[in-house]
Amino acid sequence: MDRPPASSARDLSAIFAPRCVAVIGASRDPSKVGHAIFRNILEDFQGVVYPVNPKARAIRAVRTYPSVLEIPDPVDLAIVIVPAPGVRAVLDECGRKGVRGVVVISAGFREAGPEGRRREDDVKAAIRTHGFALVGPNCLGVLNTDPQVRLNATFARAMPSAGNIAFLSQSGALTTAVLDYARARGIGFSKLVSLGNKTDVDELELLAALRDDPHTDVILLYLEDLTDGRRFINLCREITGEIPQPKPILAVKSGRTPAGARAVSSHTGALAGSDEVYDAIFLQSGVLRVESVEELFHYAAAFANQPLPSGRRLAIVTNAGGPGIMAADASGRQGLELASFAEGTKQAMRLALPAEAAVENPVDVIGDAQHDRYQVALRAVLRDPACDGAIVLLTPQAVTDIEQIARVVAAESHAGRKPVLASFMGLVDVSGGVRILEEARIPHYGFPEDAVRAFRAMVNYAEWVRRPRTDVRTFPVDRAQIVSLLGPAPRGVFVRETLAFQLLAAYGFPLAPWAEASSAEDAVIRASAIGFPVAMKVLSPAIVHKVDVGGIRLQLAAPSEVRTAYEEMMAETSRRQPGAAIEGVIVQKMVPGVETIVGLNRDPQFGPILMFGLGGIYVEVLKDVTFRLPPIRELGAHRMVESIKAVQILRGVRGKPASDLNAVVECIQRLSQLAVEIPEIAELDINPLMVLPAGQGAAVIDARLRLLEAAP
Repeated sequence: MDRPPASSARDLSAIFAPRCVAVIGASRDPSKVGHAIFRNILEDFQGVVYPVNPKARAIRAVRTYPSVLEIPDPVDLAIVIVPAPGVRAVLDECGRKGVRGVVVISAGFREAGPEGRRREDDVKAAIRTHGFALVGPNCLGVLNTDPQVRLNATFARAMPSAGNIAFLSQSGALTTAVLDYARARGIGFSKLVSLGNKTDVDELELLAALRDDPHTDVILLYLEDLTDGRRFINLCREITGEIPQPKPILAVKSGRTPAGARAVSSHTGALAGSDEVYDAIFLQSGVLRVESVEELFHYAAAFANQPLPSGRRLAIVTNAGGPGIMAADASGRQGLELASFAEGTKQAMRLALPAEAAVENPVDVIGDAQHDRYQVALRAVLRDPACDGAIVLLTPQAVTDIEQIARVVAAESHAGRKPVLASFMGLVDVSGGVRILEEARIPHYGFPEDAVRAFRAMVNYAEWVRRPRTDVRTFPVDRAQIVSLLGPAPRGVFVRETLAFQLLAAYGFPLAPWAEASSAEDAVIRASAIGFPVAMKVLSPAIVHKVDVGGIRLQLAAPSEVRTAYEEMMAETSRRQPGAAIEGVIVQKMVPGVETIVGLNRDPQFGPILMFGLGGIYVEVLKDVTFRLPPIRELGAHRMVESIKAVQILRGVRGKPASDLNAVVECIQRLSQLAVEIPEIAELDINPLMVLPAGQGAAVIDARLRLLEAAP
């Protein structure tokens, strides 16, 4: 089904802000979903609602209509709650009525097997025929807390309070639990949509609508899959960092999408599971991935209520040493810095706090502290230029004036433009103070570590928003040569390594000097021309892992060694893999350096995926790799290199020289261009890409290339 480009927003006003709603399948039975949805709309909606039920005269004292066609007013939105077999007929009636938006609550579609899939095809046909926007089927519904609308077209128990957080969910059952949790925590929503089967309206169209929604400042996602990974990246990158008022997006991703058939010989394919691909998508789009719904709302509370920090320097104010140490330890684990206060800041605290108080960071105002000490300490640290935000900790003690301290925290927070988070530890004694904090929009957490993680999430997002912008770099290539190389190449199998080398050379990759040889004497001639020492590798499309069959010899330093190695290699590979067509050898210059891997695999759902990591034989053991979807920007290529644990090896350790990271970055960018421009490549592993010392470049040593069996 044709969809608008990522940057445009489909008109979903009939779904989010209708003037007239028809509930088709409204019920008199309070135990039925059709009753709950009609009741929810009737109680809050600022427009007109009509129940549709051919067997009832009235529902909740509101006259019913036997069909949407008989409603006297124009209908903007239809909520459909009829059994699945009857949905198509209802949709056709909605089309004839001129309904512009439909939400199908009913289940029994593709999630229910072959018959359900046929019904869903009927729904798609109705959408094509009538042109309305449809949410669902098999969903909880939609919700808009805008005071001008107040639409609760769900069967959740109650309308949440208004807020600046939007929530999109692929799980209706989870959505009801989230609403209950949010109500208990005093968290308000702007919009809420249960996506269901995403037969028409998907997360991309909803995200585009929320991008332009003045009532939404934070977007939360619960995802089980994505409709289009690349459009998701482009749209979310725009929302999270490119619009005048960027909006953070937080996502919980559950489940695993089918990875499709991958050749087990491909390092990239073997390592790029669906979770790794989603991590790459979120990284490239500025979306913060969280591990749980609780964490989702912990972070959302911070983003929705506090300004972003300008850096990662955190101040901690506490009335107990233990929690302060816990917060400090958590800060270190999260990569935050404890702010180093200016002498004037410390002196201001010394003058007002007891002598035994600690004025270094964490600031300990001592267990008998009341609100005046908290005010002095919090005001001092927030005014310090070296502080980017603060976490206030409190343990309830006999003399602690908890509610007054909460008021002080709120007042000092509102006086500045730095984020303040709080952790009043406990449940019963601190409840009054927590209520004051939440009313004042100060995010509160049960334990210090939770507050620290929330602050780190804010830092991560702030760094994303303020990151330098770079473009996708492209390189000149000889396209005629590429066509001539790939035209006759076999499909569905690994091609000759020499063809892979020629393709990489056409894209400007640096290759270690190499030559093909078909006899021992030929190998000696080639090695002498290249210069010793050399490596020798068996050349056979049937042999992918050369080491396993004795098909590699290294550090050959003289003609005699080359001759002997050739003869031994031919005998050994023939013995270990009888029947394999051996076409000779590749003689290649030995290049010292650090072994890395750069790979490309075409995922059946997301298309080409790039990989970078530590190379050689250890890549699948250590799995120290990272992934991105092309095209990749220059900064993204740098971050691919910097995100692996082994980057310290590349930077130089224990007297070893730093490697040429810029050369690796350029190779990643060239592979990104190749991945986009040659869609028939199924997988390509460059392993190893040998990285030389800084300023000396890199060299492709080995490459494996397989083309798709049929054109994509």
